[in-house]
Amino acid sequence: MLYAAVAGAGGRMGQAIIGAMLKNSSFMLSGAVERDDSAFIGRDAGEAFGEKTGVKITEARDRAFKKADVIIDFSTPDATMKNLEECVGLKKAIVIGTTGFSHIQRDAIRELGPKTRVVISPNMSIGVNLLLKLVEEAATVLGKDYDIEITEWHHRHKKDAPSGTAARIAEVIAGALNRDIEKAAVYERKGITGERTPDEIGIQSIRAGDIVGDHTVLFGGIGERLEITHRASSRDTFAFGALRAALWVADRPNGIYDMQDVLGLKG
Repeated sequence: MLYAAVAGAGGRMGQAIIGAMLKNSSFMLSGAVERDDSAFIGRDAGEAFGEKTGVKITEARDRAFKKADVIIDFSTPDATMKNLEECVGLKKAIVIGTTGFSHIQRDAIRELGPKTRVVISPNMSIGVNLLLKLVEEAATVLGKDYDIEITEWHHRHKKDAPSGTAARIAEVIAGALNRDIEKAAVYERKGITGERTPDEIGIQSIRAGDIVGDHTVLFGGIGERLEITHRASSRDTFAFGALRAALWVADRPNGIYDMQDVLGLKG
């Protein structure tokens, strides 16, 4: 049995992960952490599910992480950086699903990550990670003769744009086509923009209602187009993927991994 702590325990994903963990006999919830001003502080982590776990949600990372084999973190970039530092000090594995990191934070993760075991992915869904593999192959086969547009749809409360998943899709496609994503990415079009350049990778964000997460990649050629779409109808899909990653990374050597490693999709 794997002992796991959840960071961001009061958030939508934190709650989904706790719920999934309570139904999975491979896991024991051993800790839960939230920011110090959260209304969840002091509550039993299983309260929303009608279960008493004996685990109180706390702001104290050291206390929440002490008994855990692995920490599952869906919080905020600043909180995740502190959680990662704590995991390095405690020699704990960590699964990171947080998005919206700055370039400086990404550099810090690359420096800290190899000191422990880290799975980091903007999307833990098994379907989305298969989509990444499919779009890489499609871009390689279709090449420069097809225009590429990415659209992502999320709920009105999402704070970052584009989504981490859309950004990762764009990076994968750019890599397959030997393009610099910093130069190729186009995030908005308005007014007289001129003709589309051959190397553009369009990324557009939509925020509405309670959409869990939709991503579509369009390859537009002359006389045909190919669309690859993933739609998430429940956060449970991300929670199940995060638990799968936690089981996988717990006994791995130190290093930084992603869901492609977890699912054996590399190579």
